[in-house]
Amino acid sequence: MDPVTVAGSAVLVVLAITTHEACHGFAADRLGDPTARELGRLTLNPLPHIDLFLTILLPLLLILSGTGIILGGAKPVPVDLSRLRHPRRDWALVGAAGPLSNLAMAIGLALLLAILSAAGLAAPGFRLAEILSIGIFVNVLLAVFNLIPIPPLDGSRVVQYFLSGSALDAYRRLERFGLLVIVALVFFFPPAQRFLTDAIVACTAAITTPLGVWSDMEPILHAALFR
Repeated sequence: MDPVTVAGSAVLVVLAITTHEACHGFAADRLGDPTARELGRLTLNPLPHIDLFLTILLPLLLILSGTGIILGGAKPVPVDLSRLRHPRRDWALVGAAGPLSNLAMAIGLALLLAILSAAGLAAPGFRLAEILSIGIFVNVLLAVFNLIPIPPLDGSRVVQYFLSGSALDAYRRLERFGLLVIVALVFFFPPAQRFLTDAIVACTAAITTPLGVWSDMEPILHAALFR
């Protein structure tokens, strides 16, 4: 991958991650908790959200290494549940806001790719087409991965809304070792890997096929997911 493509892809990766976090803050603010706004985190400017290692170095190193795995993160946006107007419902909505923002970005980038391709500015194989395709892939990956219903991922915030009593207490206790479970499933459990891969492919196809840019995405997905 040439330096320009790496740089362009890195910009889209950073925007995907920071927009994800900012949208958690936007949702919380609209639902009664201004904590993110009070701390200056209610912004799409990536600078307040950037963590040097998680947001920049880790994704960039993984892109350069060609592992096919892109992981990253930003400083989590703080949410004070006690300030939400309806804590159980609103916590689920705040959790869903991040993945939904990534799906919206994926759709926007796919639409841009379709427009530029039609104008002959981003035909398959062009550098710009590759950068936009990587941006679509990263946003879909973030959305699908964060919707895994294992605490502390966003999908668990939605699941908690439907639980109560001892089931809710037991589910919340998973958060203590949830990240270990996620790493074990994603990296060492083939059925989970296949499910995640299938979900990413299906979601990407659903977004790009109607816009006629699925052919741009296939090489990216093949390189990233089927090594």
